[in-house]
Amino acid sequence: MTAMTPIRTDPDGLTFRPLSSIADYHACIDLQRATWGQDFSDVVPLSIQKIVQKTGGIVAGAFSSDGSDARMLGFVLGLAAVRDGRPFHWSHMLAVDPAGRDLGLGTRLKLYQRECLLPLGIDEVQWTYDPLEARNAHLNFNHLGIGVAEYAEDMYEGELFSDLAKGIGTDRFVASWRIASDRVARALRDHRAGSDEPFRDAPVVNPGAEVVEIEALPAAPRVRVEIPANIQAVKSERPDEAVAWRESTRRAFETYLARGHRVEVFYRDPTTGRCFYGLEME
Repeated sequence: MTAMTPIRTDPDGLTFRPLSSIADYHACIDLQRATWGQDFSDVVPLSIQKIVQKTGGIVAGAFSSDGSDARMLGFVLGLAAVRDGRPFHWSHMLAVDPAGRDLGLGTRLKLYQRECLLPLGIDEVQWTYDPLEARNAHLNFNHLGIGVAEYAEDMYEGELFSDLAKGIGTDRFVASWRIASDRVARALRDHRAGSDEPFRDAPVVNPGAEVVEIEALPAAPRVRVEIPANIQAVKSERPDEAVAWRESTRRAFETYLARGHRVEVFYRDPTTGRCFYGLEME
């Protein structure tokens, strides 16, 4: 099974297409290092990028123009995958150059990926992201309509050397993006997959990064788990607090997912600026 690789040019002139030249592949490597640090240990090299494309995956970029001066402003890289006899797509990397971060490129790259996969009958895309990263949570839940398949504690332990992970480890949500679902269609239309209203009065189980004993976590059908608005700023300015955020959210997510809750929404309170996930009993 080979992923479709359309070429799409949006009204603002940005072109989305598969990587196709040595310059493209090297630009992808440069953007990986710019995003995750010059010492990032898991850079996907040129040879593997080519293999991914030849084996049913996607390695594609967003470019500033079609001409010879085209600049890569972002890329997405995903692998063909099979689990329990069913094909799905594992989206391994997505990065956006700082020059493109006000252009909605994260969403647009994911939608280009979806456009490539739907004609193949692929109905699920999975990837990981750090649940403490509020910007990514907003993109994933409110623009794409993901669900959460699992919480993976220190998923990349011993494998990932990234500036973004220093000091707080590599706990991750495994996102499940059901690309043909009503939930995704609603998020693409309304910029939210579900309503945060039912969670407004739900208990906050880790207020201000407070680490609560498992026995004291409330047995409620709906709860909220708080995260900081900018974990990288907290890590830089108050590293001990950043560690506390990791510990408190890890305990809350693992406990409530084990109790049968699902992560339903992510939102920022417009009055206080505080950020919350809403979890609901299935």
